[in-house]
Amino acid sequence: MIRILTDSASDILPAEAAQLGVTVIPLNVTLEDGTVFRDGLDKTPSEYYAQLAACKKLPTTSQPSPELFECFFAEAAAAGDEVIGIFLSHELSGTCQCAKLAADLANVDNVLFVDSTNVCLGEGLLVRLAVQLRDAGKTAVQIAASLEHAKEHLHLVAAIDDLKYLRKGGRLPAAAAVAGGMLGIKPLITIKEGKVALAGKARGLPGAYVALFKKIEELGGIHPTLPALAGYTVAPREVAPIQAYLQDNLHRPEALTRQIGCVIGTHAGPGAFGLAFFDEALVIE
Repeated sequence: MIRILTDSASDILPAEAAQLGVTVIPLNVTLEDGTVFRDGLDKTPSEYYAQLAACKKLPTTSQPSPELFECFFAEAAAAGDEVIGIFLSHELSGTCQCAKLAADLANVDNVLFVDSTNVCLGEGLLVRLAVQLRDAGKTAVQIAASLEHAKEHLHLVAAIDDLKYLRKGGRLPAAAAVAGGMLGIKPLITIKEGKVALAGKARGLPGAYVALFKKIEELGGIHPTLPALAGYTVAPREVAPIQAYLQDNLHRPEALTRQIGCVIGTHAGPGAFGLAFFDEALVIE
């Protein structure tokens, strides 16, 4: 059997993980009072964002304990199963390296690692593609190879209400944060070479949606048959214009919609929304 493993930065909550047949290892969030909770398990994103907006000091996020990975790998090996581990970009977290260390500690050779070079909605799309390929009967080696190819065609574009969260968390250079943080300006970000990058700026919320749609076109358009994934931090209505664009302009089904989880939301901040998609050039054999 092939087991698919990911981390909670993929924003796949327990109920969906069970449905997909995926195991999710939680990252951790530490609040300013020292309280630590597990992403996706101990607190809902909505509860967290209400707290985040009132925090004087930005909460910190941290990778899982290696022991969590080690136990999973050892159990899979004992059952004779193979594992495909899909993790958030190593440029943004030590989670992937932590998982590799755990595989060494468990002394197993049944694990294939895929650094998504992405995060959040993008990482979640890659996990869903892995599930699709597994269910189609592909081998672990074939799945890992397809994911490595697919991630070169994977894009995430998001509008950010306030770049202070990314700046304070060290995920965006201060100069870029200042450039995107002018009064009334809504910055767009993307993931480039595994890092957060400023993708553009727009004036006001309507302008942010227009800029986001233009960026989608610049990045190669949305694959006609593979799903896209829309996400929001606080309010589902924030992705309604994205769904309208997909249906009315591109004449394709609505994207899957998910709330962005606590770890990524710590850095994106309340009011963020975006879309992850594979571009039209992707060919999966």
